[in-house]
Amino acid sequence: MMMGDTFGSSFANLFFLCATIQQIFPNDLKIAINEFLISTIQQLSFFQRFSDRFINFFSPYVVITFCEYEDYRYNHAFAAIETYLGAKATDKAKHLRASQNKDSKGLVLKRDETRVQDEYEGIRVWWETETDSIGFITLKLTFHRRSRDIVTNSYIKYVVEEGKSIEDKNKKMKLFTNNPSSHWGSSKTSLWRYIDFEHPANFDTLALEPKKKEEILNDLVAFSNGKDYYKKIGKAWKRGYLLYGPPGTGKSTMIAAMANLLNYSIYDLELTAIQNNSELRKLLTATSNKSIIVIEDIDCSLVLTGNRKKKESYWTRLRKDGQQGEEEEEEDKSFVTLSGLLNFIDGIWSACGQERIIVFTTNHLAKLDPALIRRGRMDMNIELSYCTFEAFKILAKNYLDLDSHPLFEKIESLIKETKIAPADVAEKLMKKNREIDADESLEDLVQALERRKMIQRDQVDEHKDKKSYKQLKAFRMLF
Repeated sequence: MMMGDTFGSSFANLFFLCATIQQIFPNDLKIAINEFLISTIQQLSFFQRFSDRFINFFSPYVVITFCEYEDYRYNHAFAAIETYLGAKATDKAKHLRASQNKDSKGLVLKRDETRVQDEYEGIRVWWETETDSIGFITLKLTFHRRSRDIVTNSYIKYVVEEGKSIEDKNKKMKLFTNNPSSHWGSSKTSLWRYIDFEHPANFDTLALEPKKKEEILNDLVAFSNGKDYYKKIGKAWKRGYLLYGPPGTGKSTMIAAMANLLNYSIYDLELTAIQNNSELRKLLTATSNKSIIVIEDIDCSLVLTGNRKKKESYWTRLRKDGQQGEEEEEEDKSFVTLSGLLNFIDGIWSACGQERIIVFTTNHLAKLDPALIRRGRMDMNIELSYCTFEAFKILAKNYLDLDSHPLFEKIESLIKETKIAPADVAEKLMKKNREIDADESLEDLVQALERRKMIQRDQVDEHKDKKSYKQLKAFRMLF
């Protein structure tokens, strides 16, 4: 009896304490005290059996959590909420985070508090940021249960829409690259890491024939405006581009120009960091809409099985320029198959996401499996070949601000007879001193073209001699 009386008395005291808390303390302090009391109650062996009932009885607060990733897929509601909370007024915040972009003169101040109070239609809610040991972030929303309908039916929707609106106004393109799958650890580990994408390339400065440039531009614009069309014909809203041609012909620059035209982020997919098709699907389904998924040098990246040494792509090098402390490259064993990649390009998994562009690049078109580049998978095959005179004129305008020059006629004749990449032409036209000497730059280019023409002619003659020698040797063997 005494034990029962003691328990009853303790229970009554605890109930009285909780009731007192509800009346006296401010809301944010009430939540903290209630959490402490609930955690204490859960430690008692008697209450562990009925913890849920007691917690619901003593705590009038409801908690909703928003994880950054769910089953390896990025939670876009999380991003919108985080943007919304970061944009809350900073005049009353006690902890602020300051940053400055390289092109900005002033500092940007944001809240840097783990707990933020918000008010909506007369009700108060509290947001809390929690970070686990591996850096994964969870947002926790706490509110009184009497406000459940308003919070779940309209407040959360309002926050997400406001956050997306702010993102659209301040949107910055990003350059992503995938973390090695061996470092994922658990479903909460980030699959992609990124830096801001600030490449200046655009179609106006792209060294390409005007007719081909216009064709590509029209295709990209039609794709970005084609939501209703793709829905009407029953196809996933995606498009594939294969860029092929010798090194230095502008494949990476073309991708950057595409991203800047459409305001899409870029996902540089390193197949060598993935171990199997299942991991490939997890990575690709974690990409966002309005993005360009890039696999450079597809003929070198995709091997059915075996050990492969990682090859650093242009985008990986660009990303590393913005980061420090990168881990050393190492050999990984990968079993990504061609069928696994094709299944995402135009199989069932291709519908997981909208408004995506897939770009493959290669220096050797003949090495690619026909199944990879057939129509329907790669919608446009774009050849980026050696520099033409039309492309040269664009480069001359970009680098020297010239529309015409007495040497243009000679350069046109040499370019027609010489194979030279636009990157090599641009290198000759680049400003070498503080003052641009157009005559000297063009003379350098003429000399480079003449040397290259001579080398290529000698190579052709040598090839002919070898071919003639083999034919003569074969003829002699007949007698």
